[in-house]
Amino acid sequence: MSDTVVLIPARMKASRLPDKPLADIAGVPMIVHVWRRAMEARVGRVVVACAEPAIAATVQAAGGEAVMTDPELPSGTDRITQALATIDPERRFQRVVNLQGDLPTLDPRVLGQVLEPVERLGTPMATLACATEDPREKADPNVVKAVVSQDAADPSLGRALYFTRATCPSGDGPILHHIGIYAFTRETLERFATLPPSPLERRERLEQLRALENGIAIGVKLVETVPFGVDTPYDLDRARQIVTLARS
Repeated sequence: MSDTVVLIPARMKASRLPDKPLADIAGVPMIVHVWRRAMEARVGRVVVACAEPAIAATVQAAGGEAVMTDPELPSGTDRITQALATIDPERRFQRVVNLQGDLPTLDPRVLGQVLEPVERLGTPMATLACATEDPREKADPNVVKAVVSQDAADPSLGRALYFTRATCPSGDGPILHHIGIYAFTRETLERFATLPPSPLERRERLEQLRALENGIAIGVKLVETVPFGVDTPYDLDRARQIVTLARS
């Protein structure tokens, strides 16, 4: 898709796992694993938006494309916005996928699915979620829940009503485990980056609430599995095991 770009924000300063993008997983730095999964998805051009030269050098040594961004930027969204302006001043790319740099075992097919709400529902922003009945996930504040009004014609699509760390909605039935991969129209990404943090965003510590509080509709695609993210040394060990098993 010539009008789509996948941007992967990456920085070294992770409090729970310092130097995370360069962590070795089966002989390959984590950020290179993520870049490879994005390339396999064939969604569009893939660029890593780096905060430090070491990340850029690692990506480029693997044959990838990287661009430097201001290391003091406060969020991954700010980082990809700056990267987009750098790599595409001619404004050829009109759709942007924001892929976290800590998903080394991502199924490449999932990346293309995040664009479905933009294409089929016409929402200016989109994300992913996965249904679960797991009581531990329902109660875990680290599992962000998406509250979605599902499409009558295709229940795998819907529009986000809210995102929260609380168990929501109440009553019997699954909750939707939110997956932090986003698609934006370019205009929406650029607008979003200029908006100040909103009250609910600050309270829940969820950046996507800024969009909802400012009237930006977020489409949601329901997928079957949650990509495994690496945030702690324990997660890193698990990712190493997953990749090693996949290669054996």
